[in-house]
Amino acid sequence: MNTLQDKVVVIAGATSASGRAVARTLVENGAKVVAVGSHQGRLDELEVEIPGVLGERADLTDGDDVLELAMRVHARLGDVDGVVHLVGGWRGGGGIPGQTEEDYRLLERSLTALRYASRVFWDDLVGSDAGRVAIVSSTTVEKPTAGGANYTAIKAASESWMRSLADGFAKAGSPGAAVTFRVKALAGLEQRLADEIVALWSTDASASDLNGRVTTLQA
Repeated sequence: MNTLQDKVVVIAGATSASGRAVARTLVENGAKVVAVGSHQGRLDELEVEIPGVLGERADLTDGDDVLELAMRVHARLGDVDGVVHLVGGWRGGGGIPGQTEEDYRLLERSLTALRYASRVFWDDLVGSDAGRVAIVSSTTVEKPTAGGANYTAIKAASESWMRSLADGFAKAGSPGAAVTFRVKALAGLEQRLADEIVALWSTDASASDLNGRVTTLQA
């Protein structure tokens, strides 16, 4: 039996190279994929490129926009079984003095989007027979650098949020799982990431250490 069949999965940052790989692999395994992005043209291209994907334009750093997104998804597809968060970006360099507030605010959008998306779909995820939340973090969380201080601080905060989600699943007695994937660089690992994300639905969270797991992906 395909454990992903008809599961509704929301991908944030879906028009990136990794987002495309994840969307395609999820659809191939029977999932109903909602691709969320901020650029309508790229979403339209993705819908053509991967038949079966539903493109949704939304600003995930705007709470009202996220609530409206959730209402549209619920109306069209029902409750959500997964959130894959691929919103990110890199801003760095210049050592500690070069860690500007402008760069930090841009990077912080990723954490804000994760918080909004996981909160708005939380009841769905807890109520699902296999709710899953996944993010991509960085190996620099374990070994920060001066030049990447802003970037790594946001990644570390995102991982902390994921641990809180894992605790929430556990306390709710839910079979859900919050999983973090760390990479040094995502380029070249897009399909590996996609395969790992699909595999989350074939692992029983209640009978494994899946909930709260941190996995490092290497080439």
